[in-house]
Amino acid sequence: MAENNVSAELVKESPGGTVAATDAPLLEVRDLKVHFPFRRGPFWNRQQAAVRAVDGISFEVREGETFGLVGESGCGKSTTARAILNLIHSTSGQVLLNGRPIHRLSDSAMRPYRRQMQMIFQDPFASLNPRMTVGRIIGEPMKIFNLHTPRTRRLEVMRLMELVGLNPRFVRRYPHEFSGGQRQRIGIARALAADPKLIICDEPVSALDVSIQAQVVNLLMELQAELGVAYVFIAHDLSVVRHISHRVGVMYLGRLVEVAEARDLYDQPRHPYTQALLSAVPVPDPQIERTRQRTELSGEVPSPEIIYPGCPFADRCPIAEPECRDRPPHLEGDGHQVSCHLA
Repeated sequence: MAENNVSAELVKESPGGTVAATDAPLLEVRDLKVHFPFRRGPFWNRQQAAVRAVDGISFEVREGETFGLVGESGCGKSTTARAILNLIHSTSGQVLLNGRPIHRLSDSAMRPYRRQMQMIFQDPFASLNPRMTVGRIIGEPMKIFNLHTPRTRRLEVMRLMELVGLNPRFVRRYPHEFSGGQRQRIGIARALAADPKLIICDEPVSALDVSIQAQVVNLLMELQAELGVAYVFIAHDLSVVRHISHRVGVMYLGRLVEVAEARDLYDQPRHPYTQALLSAVPVPDPQIERTRQRTELSGEVPSPEIIYPGCPFADRCPIAEPECRDRPPHLEGDGHQVSCHLA
């Protein structure tokens, strides 16, 4: 039911499927893997194992584009976001910003790139320092990166507050004096304070009420149209992702199983997992809702520490063949990429 309410509130047109192409992508993620090793078994006979949180994903984001990343909880979306920002170190693979590799840089070497990449966190209650005023929270990136003079910094903070829909007179208030939606607007203003080219949005509306979710999504779209900033938008709400994204990647168990233009993916999903996700989204028309077929998945999401010789989705897939369990699929295709032998 929440899906329908969000769709009704999202009055902005979907970005559709096209963005003006540039010579080179702003962000490139190449075969990124993030494995967390651990030891299991009795103390005297422990074995080395690893949780494969992200297991070889690749995608690109161009300037002014929104790349949506969707999937079930625990599929590796947030780990991908933190690996892109080098907040956690990747096991292998590459992350390039404007063609320059940043995945192995030290904290000091990453500093010039931090300004170009910012993040909006999922929880607006935990991501703001309760001991700092709104003015100090938004102005902190400017101070860190030596942007503006101390005299003009306050004016810039007030301009950003107005830009995201906050009253500049509240600049001396503390986070606890604001609602959840207002706190997330503060987080957006803080991300914009460094004038970044790319913002990672890690489920920025999942902790908000449905009506507030629509306001924040529309705000992000307006800011993109005005400032030209690119987003990697992470969410599990398919309605929100459809409205804001130009292209969408579907993750399952640390891997991308389908990548396509948003309109193509929602109108013609090819991977069985994507079809199952979309079939679970309620339709506002009661007659269509009663007659349409749904794809039901059996079993549970397997452990990310298991190594599969074939497709990791095969045990839950309603159309799996014997070859699916023996031979691993790869993400293939030109515009609409899918990782499935039968698609």
